[in-house]
Amino acid sequence: MYNSTVCSQQKDLLSNMRVNDLAESIFRLSIRFQCTTVLPIDQIRRSIFGLPQSSFKDFIEGYWEVSPFLISRTSSAVDEENIFNSFLNCINPKDVVHHLLSSVLHCAVSCPPIASDELDIFNFLKNERDSLGMPIKYQQDIRVLKAERLSNTEKHLFLESLSSCIQSPHVLSFDDIFRCDEAYKDGYTVAMRGMEFRFKSIAAITEGLASLFGQPSVGANLSLTPRNSQGLPRHYDDHCVLVCQLMGMKQWTISSPRNKLLPRLYEPLDGSQGSNVDAVPNACMQILLKEGDILYIPRGYVHEAHTTNDVQKDSAGLSLHLTLAIEVEAPFEWEGFIHIALHWWFQDLKQHVSSDSMTGTSYAACIRLLHFMIMSLGDVDPMFRKACLVNSICFSRDTNHWLYQSQVAIFRYLLDKINESSKFMETLQSLERSIQKEEDPFRRIRWLESFNHNEEEANVRYEYHIFDVDAKQLYDSYPEGKETLEAAFLLVKSKFCKQVLLEDVVPRYRLLLEKYRKVRKQYLNGMLLLHRDLD
Repeated sequence: MYNSTVCSQQKDLLSNMRVNDLAESIFRLSIRFQCTTVLPIDQIRRSIFGLPQSSFKDFIEGYWEVSPFLISRTSSAVDEENIFNSFLNCINPKDVVHHLLSSVLHCAVSCPPIASDELDIFNFLKNERDSLGMPIKYQQDIRVLKAERLSNTEKHLFLESLSSCIQSPHVLSFDDIFRCDEAYKDGYTVAMRGMEFRFKSIAAITEGLASLFGQPSVGANLSLTPRNSQGLPRHYDDHCVLVCQLMGMKQWTISSPRNKLLPRLYEPLDGSQGSNVDAVPNACMQILLKEGDILYIPRGYVHEAHTTNDVQKDSAGLSLHLTLAIEVEAPFEWEGFIHIALHWWFQDLKQHVSSDSMTGTSYAACIRLLHFMIMSLGDVDPMFRKACLVNSICFSRDTNHWLYQSQVAIFRYLLDKINESSKFMETLQSLERSIQKEEDPFRRIRWLESFNHNEEEANVRYEYHIFDVDAKQLYDSYPEGKETLEAAFLLVKSKFCKQVLLEDVVPRYRLLLEKYRKVRKQYLNGMLLLHRDLD
């Protein structure tokens, strides 16, 4: 019995090793290939934002990160060029429930998450090779849940796996997939994550949207909800979403956030915002999303949705919608743009002046303090958290272009805010407290260190040790005391705000975006090739 058990375990181990090795080989081969189809940007823009050329402009100027917006089917593109048709044809809309809960779940493999600041795809492979090609995991790849409306909580099918999903993820078996089908009949919503990694047709949409909004990537989740049911309880997201109603219809309730600060990606949910989620909203927007409609919800807006008892033609009362998630990562907020502007202004300055030419002091401590002050302003001023769109494919250097003018206006506003700020002592004391607590005061902008690598445009390598600081270092160069440091800081701040130009920062900003996009593209290609049977 013992030998038989050991033999069986060895066979399982060898089988898993073959799966991992094969999946890794396929993934590595995909890095050099283009696995996605390319959709024209104009087709994506028309399908989502409507036919008039000015529709995207109107959306950005009137609704983006400001207010929900319904794009009805009558204002979107004609059916012949609908960007969702290819995906709908893949999943057999006449029998969508069986196809999604059987064929797709059986063929799908796990998509292990890649760190948002990962800039080396081979480092990802080293850490996650054992997960490649393996069955899908609960929470990571799929959720099966329904909302308890009275308590505003969610009930999961695989409840026992939630508490231990981080330590030992629940891997779905064939029996579990059968349970998903049964749970759907009992009112559960099946939510599949990472659809852009599984279907080329969806990847083409997300890639186009990422270019349109100037972001490294856009995510896509699919939700299948039966009649008269609700999947997620009332909540808000830390990212903007475009809800694309593919089949059936759904009733949405949306309420404004109490906190005017946009929530940041991956940061803990704000307490005041949370109380708004728990309370039943008074003033709210009611929207019935019908097949073909698209609903935009900015990050921070509280929302919930449920299907009704109404049965539409060919839908059996169900709802199938695709959520396109536009995640604004820290480097691509306006605060991130300002940090990059300061970083490169300082590097360019070092090429032309000596480090002690200004009032006999070092620039480095002043730059540290200025970075820290900018972070502090980003904690209170909503504009610092908005998405910077200078990397959008629509951005033009033409000074008369609407997007150029809007981005320059925001840039000047932020520089004026920085220049007007006189919180030197508050900034210094806050930085001191952080250092004394042995915290990393610059954790939020460590991504700036990605510029440590050799750049094609540079003749020398810039070492960016500016964040390696302790309290003693702040004063070693300032024997005269804090007054001297303050005078130097104010002078550096003033010079930066007057000298830096948006046009000088944009090329460096795009360089960072390309670094992020390169790795995301490699990951996307690898996952699509592992899911080639789905398309």
